[in-house]
Amino acid sequence: MSWIVVGLGNPGEEYNSTRHNTGRAAVEHFAKSAGFGEFREDKKAKAHVASGVIGKSAVVALLPDTFMNKSGASLAKFVKSQKSAERMVVVYDDLDLPLGALKLSYDRGSGGHKGLESIIRAVKTKKFTRVRIGVSPTTPSGKLKKPSGEKAVIDFILTKFKSAEEKEMKKMYKRASEAVANIITEGREKATNIVNSR
Repeated sequence: MSWIVVGLGNPGEEYNSTRHNTGRAAVEHFAKSAGFGEFREDKKAKAHVASGVIGKSAVVALLPDTFMNKSGASLAKFVKSQKSAERMVVVYDDLDLPLGALKLSYDRGSGGHKGLESIIRAVKTKKFTRVRIGVSPTTPSGKLKKPSGEKAVIDFILTKFKSAEEKEMKKMYKRASEAVANIITEGREKATNIVNSR
């Protein structure tokens, strides 16, 4: 049974390099670094798809072509059961983590993330692995400066990274790619221990 790695974001040029497209950018990086070949449009799945092998496992990298809050619609073709959802990894931007932080979690709620909510509804389970990439700014002392209120949050997640942040995010995409590969080859628990103890 193959693994599926989903990168959350919005389709379209205008959303490239925005905070909300962090998951999408990370999975593009993962597929490229793993030598998966080009992403191809899969009209039936409403997604762009690339595939390859990590270790001994077949892996499909999936970028939904729906908007964020409809992300789950792209999974019907690939995740047919709650059992197969356990071999799904969803990579996304997380406002509860500072920019430059990476965390793995499993079997949790959506934390208000619309893309994640859509996926949980579509696969009817929370039992899948998340790779959470921090996008929130911090104060000089390192305290999280998360935007509050729906409009402020939406405005913030749709802004593009500043060039210094973009540099930091490139490192994050590399770390996220390594984390995904570890989940597939070493198993979720071992990978979580490695990533979350950093």
